[in-house]
Amino acid sequence: MRMQRDRHCLVGFRNRRRIDSRARQAVLMAAALLPVIFLWGCSGIVSGTNSQPQNTAPQTYLISGTIAPVAGGSGATVTLSGTANATTTANASGNFTFTGLANGTYTLTPSHAGYTFSPTSSSVTVSGANVTTGVNFAATAQTYSISGTMSPTAGGSGATVALSGAANATATANGSGAYTFTGLANGTYTVTPSQTGYTFSPASQNATVSGANVTGVNFTATAQTSPTYSISGTISPTAGASGATITLSGAANASTTADSSGAFTFSGLSNGTYVLTPSHTGYTFSPTSQNATVSGANVTGVNFTATANATFSISGTISPAAGGDLATVTLSGAANTSTLASATGTYTFTGLANGAYTVTPSNSGYTFSPVNQAVSVSGANITGVNFTATAAQSHSVVLTWLASTSTVSGYNVYRGTANGGPYTLVNTSLVAGLSFTDSTVQNGLTYFYVATAVDSSGNESPYSSPPAQANIP
Repeated sequence: MRMQRDRHCLVGFRNRRRIDSRARQAVLMAAALLPVIFLWGCSGIVSGTNSQPQNTAPQTYLISGTIAPVAGGSGATVTLSGTANATTTANASGNFTFTGLANGTYTLTPSHAGYTFSPTSSSVTVSGANVTTGVNFAATAQTYSISGTMSPTAGGSGATVALSGAANATATANGSGAYTFTGLANGTYTVTPSQTGYTFSPASQNATVSGANVTGVNFTATAQTSPTYSISGTISPTAGASGATITLSGAANASTTADSSGAFTFSGLSNGTYVLTPSHTGYTFSPTSQNATVSGANVTGVNFTATANATFSISGTISPAAGGDLATVTLSGAANTSTLASATGTYTFTGLANGAYTVTPSNSGYTFSPVNQAVSVSGANITGVNFTATAAQSHSVVLTWLASTSTVSGYNVYRGTANGGPYTLVNTSLVAGLSFTDSTVQNGLTYFYVATAVDSSGNESPYSSPPAQANIP
């Protein structure tokens, strides 16, 4: 389709200072520019037709961004202040959007219990276009500590302190009997001290971390006067044994870590009945726990067998192959990783434990349907997690005009999103010819274009009138 209207308009320069007739003749430009003609996509040529300004509703825009990783982004609150005030909640992928915004400067501030954010806030200026890049935040989980002292120092110095519950760790008390566990998330923990030749009161203590460090988890050490014994054993094979944690409960509470051969020992134990329980990420144990009774002698041969947990896969295809070829596919949720699709658009994630995951494809120049998919792995491989890639549509506007009847150095092209302006210069240098292509337009917006002529002294004519209108699909 081609539409063109030959509506002439005159453009000239106004000089507020008095100049002689020869200078005035050199400066004034009598016929300037025809209405600017534009072309977008393959839709043809259209030109502005109305000399009267049109009443248009105020243009509004959006600001969008992402909070990563999803553990800190999902459900986070994002507050908008400045030219307008609003709040929104990030979705399960950490994405958020504010719509219906006028031009102006805004400040976005994320918040989520248990997390800090970098940056703490971000300033964004809306100026005639949506803001969809650069408004991102990184969430960091807050961690805390548990600390205390064992006294007297004779029993506390060098004592082993075991942490179990929401996390497992061991620490050694310093020369004053003080100890600290750091980097702990909110949760309930059990602290258990042990030292050969000593008993402790209490034998263990629970400590709940809830948004603050926990201090004063203290113990009193008492030298043993009766004989003590040991319980020992082995975990096999070594692949599942080395580094495994063995927890002792019953007549006393303690924990230890199996060595590189899978061997472990608890010492300084008085007579009594104990329960030993091994644990290691990615493994199950047979038996899950064992009882051991100390009665005047060491107990040996408390052995366990470790078996690696089964893992599964998630796979699918991105079609057509042009959009799937080397597309990045991101996995988040119970595990976080990414892979590249093959030349035919196929991809696979392997070694996955049971859990909930989200699969998200991306490829420059393409959009995907659906944007992402939630997948639950439960004892079996998951196949057919497929996506359709669509090439992103792009447009440009081609502008042409007739030459000025005066001698000029070139032309400037201005663009706005409202009839009557304000207008912003589009070209980076004077346009020497009689056409210009604007390749920076955005889909779904309407633009208004005007042009001016510039002479060798840098004098610029008024805007051409009426402006040419371009509706971008």
